[in-house]
Amino acid sequence: MGLYGVDEAVIPYNLNGESNWWHDINDSPLWQDRIFHILTALYGLVAVIALVQLVRIQLRVPEFGWTTQKVFHFLNFLVNGVRGLVFIFRRNVQDLHPEIVRHILLDMPSLVFFTTYALLVLFWAEIYYQARAESTDGLRPIFFTINVAVYSIQIAMWLVLWWKYIPVLVIISKMFFAGVSLFAALGFLLYGGRLFLMLQRFPVESKGRQNKLQEVGYVTVICSSCFLVRCIMMCFDAFDKAADLNVLNHPVLNFIYYLLVEILPSILVLFILRKLPPRRGITQYHPIH
Repeated sequence: MGLYGVDEAVIPYNLNGESNWWHDINDSPLWQDRIFHILTALYGLVAVIALVQLVRIQLRVPEFGWTTQKVFHFLNFLVNGVRGLVFIFRRNVQDLHPEIVRHILLDMPSLVFFTTYALLVLFWAEIYYQARAESTDGLRPIFFTINVAVYSIQIAMWLVLWWKYIPVLVIISKMFFAGVSLFAALGFLLYGGRLFLMLQRFPVESKGRQNKLQEVGYVTVICSSCFLVRCIMMCFDAFDKAADLNVLNHPVLNFIYYLLVEILPSILVLFILRKLPPRRGITQYHPIH
């Protein structure tokens, strides 16, 4: 009985010890700064990779304007650069008033991240319909319309919150972005899946078939997963204060979240899409009008 009593006492002690490290790190200003600086460094790394790739593409095909590929890398540089700046000044951002200014600085890069990777869906959709000899004239207007609608709705909610802070509207805003993330994940699954199946039907001896299959397959899995994780996390963020991402005392959660939904996906996709375009124009490198 005595030994059993010792075990009973040890179990809650271990459980408390395991849970305390999370709270100790979250409540430590030193660890908060360390984690935010690590995020700054990682975002800075991704921004540099995107910028270097953009410069390489420009040097390779200077005769082209702003192609889909160039815009994609520029937006990656912009999103990750802004994120890095926000995290290096995270304490100052937290003290901004009114509170909605903080939400805008923390959430606007997420909207641009959505636009950045929606470009890939647009690109794949154009390739898919061109290969089927179908018109692609309506794809870009749809792309711009969706983005304008997303930004307009989100900005309208921010303006209302700026005028009067309404807790329910904050929840609606987060759920709206969860819906946008789910929409992006479904877009990758739809057009990534269609393009993958179409490439599978190409003759085995087709030049570059296997590389394109892997490229489309990997990017589809990575991007659909990251947007799905973001969707789920935003749902928790909306209703559970323990999952709030816009506070200083959740640095561990911030690190895990941003690592999974932005940093790792960006690094992996930039690596997979690192191949430079040929020196002569081909269909996928038409400019964005």
